[in-house]
Amino acid sequence: MKKIKQCNRSPEMRHYKRIARRLTLAFFATIFVLLSIFILIMLLLERHGISFHSGTFSAFGSISVYIISVVLASAVSYFAVWNIFRPLSDISKGAKKIAHGDYSVRLSYKGRVKELAESVENFNYMAQELSSIEMIRNDFIANVSHEFKTPLSSLNGYLTLLSDDSISESERKEYLSKAFFSIEKLNDLTDNILRLSKLENQVTLDAPVTYRLDEQLREAIVLLEPKWSRKNISFDLEMPEITISGQRSLLFQVWTNIIGNAIKFSDTGGCITVKLERSPHHYKIYVIDEGVGMTDEQQRHIFDKFYQADSSRQSQGNGLGLALCKEIVSRCNGKIYVTSKPGEGSVFLISLKTTKEG
Repeated sequence: MKKIKQCNRSPEMRHYKRIARRLTLAFFATIFVLLSIFILIMLLLERHGISFHSGTFSAFGSISVYIISVVLASAVSYFAVWNIFRPLSDISKGAKKIAHGDYSVRLSYKGRVKELAESVENFNYMAQELSSIEMIRNDFIANVSHEFKTPLSSLNGYLTLLSDDSISESERKEYLSKAFFSIEKLNDLTDNILRLSKLENQVTLDAPVTYRLDEQLREAIVLLEPKWSRKNISFDLEMPEITISGQRSLLFQVWTNIIGNAIKFSDTGGCITVKLERSPHHYKIYVIDEGVGMTDEQQRHIFDKFYQADSSRQSQGNGLGLALCKEIVSRCNGKIYVTSKPGEGSVFLISLKTTKEG
């Protein structure tokens, strides 16, 4: 008896009991409505001189009305079960599976109720999106773990070597330099992860600031001077005076990342062009290099988190810079594009909407 009571109290049993009560109510409501319609028709006919109260026909007619009402009510109830309550029950069960982490659930509906068809379609779309988000989250965690593990392993190795008293002074300096490089890489990784996480979860941005866009681009180039001077890279600047109102600190991060990438993938003695244009509705910033370039496949994934097009330069980055740039530009109501060919360099275009100040 206890087991039966526990089963009756389960959420599934309560759910089906609610459905049964609704169907019973719908059944009797249908009979009531049909009988009311029949009585109304009889009254209207009697008002026009047609009577159904004669002998056997009256009894037969009454029985027929009840039978027809029951049949029609049963048909309506059957339609309600298979076309309304059954799909709702399937959606409820599917939602429960998703709540327990099963994102593979998909529903099918072959009825003709438009609202239910849309509900099932939206449910399947939600399940697909949640599955994609879960996959991205797992990949992100795996990539973060890998990116942290590599410099930590290097740092552990160099510190172990430094603990050896027999190494020479030149070796000690070399190991210290590489250890500091690993620490710097960890700092860059954590900074980018924090920036990206903050940006993705930030509902509103800071108030726009009015400033000179051309001057900000020059500041980014000056900040990166140690990197481009080391490779003897020259710059060709085409930047007229343009004043904008926007997210100054966030956009500065975009310019340093894009120009820094151009420096990293340029050959020694190369040239980088930074061009600024103003159209009636957009500001266009071009960063053009003459470096190694990219294949079509690399261009499709260049803005993905942790993706690095050139495996030979993985030690110089963590694959988050361009993903951060795309997120920033998107939040600033802009778009970022890239065109490239292997061996012919790359062109990055950032398009921002014009403002009244510009």
